[in-house]
Amino acid sequence: MAYFGIDVSKDALDVADTEGYLARFAYDEDGLHALCRRLAPATLIVLEATGGLERDVAARLGTAGLPVAVVNPRQVRDFARATGRLAKTDRIDAQVLAAFAQAIRPEVRPLSPAQQQTLAALVARRRQLAEMITAEQHRLRRANAVVVPDITAHLAFLRQRLDETDAALRTAIEQSPLWRAGDDLLQSLPGIGPVVSATLLAELPELGRLSPPQIAALVGVAPLNNDSGRRRGRRRIWGGRAPVRCVLYMAALVGVRHNPVLRAHYERLLGRGKTPKVALVACMHKMLRWLNAMMRDAQPWNPALHALSP
Repeated sequence: MAYFGIDVSKDALDVADTEGYLARFAYDEDGLHALCRRLAPATLIVLEATGGLERDVAARLGTAGLPVAVVNPRQVRDFARATGRLAKTDRIDAQVLAAFAQAIRPEVRPLSPAQQQTLAALVARRRQLAEMITAEQHRLRRANAVVVPDITAHLAFLRQRLDETDAALRTAIEQSPLWRAGDDLLQSLPGIGPVVSATLLAELPELGRLSPPQIAALVGVAPLNNDSGRRRGRRRIWGGRAPVRCVLYMAALVGVRHNPVLRAHYERLLGRGKTPKVALVACMHKMLRWLNAMMRDAQPWNPALHALSP
């Protein structure tokens, strides 16, 4: 069996297997072609998620029929520390990824098609624009009068771009019968609006295809134990897909106000002594389970049915 790790940087791809470092390929068309030829016998190829740099590499490897998994960098760092690999270079990182592939064997998932990547890019851009608007609004509150006109003009521009990006998102979803059907299903759940729905379609394509524990772990809303000996630490959520978790949190805030079933669940948790934040996280978990079932069964929100679900 052949396990490979690829460290992706802006201009180069460093490749290693479980025996050691192999080679460096240029991150261009010729380099990607040579990389696919070199890794043809692979059992598993692992890359870190590096802010989007890995997407073209993963897409090319997947198109060539090679088994590729893109993993959370935090998992790889924890693995490196646990195995005593403390130094960090591109070559060492590639070797750590190869060792991670052999030891952990993360699941190979089908690659997103070009349309999926387009939708994900639009969702990511919308998130960036919203963050820039928030930052400029904070600056405006304490800005000197001489720069207020500039900030105000920039805010107007950003809001216009946000509206245009929202329109592009809606167009992309409406042009795909599959996404349109999924969007209708997701938005049938009170608390899920257009932004949350688009984020789920773009960044959680596994929704409806995994078991409830698997989808909760993938998103990062499954509380993890923190115990040692007699100590019982507080369970926390971490890891997973942060953008999905963020929009689910906002959806839960809306849901506990406008969804009677979710509100009853939230109030029941508060009555048992849970803090509001812990209760909201539990509501996120509950909503994700509902959404997963709705997408799996292709059935819209049914309060009579879902009120009885665990």
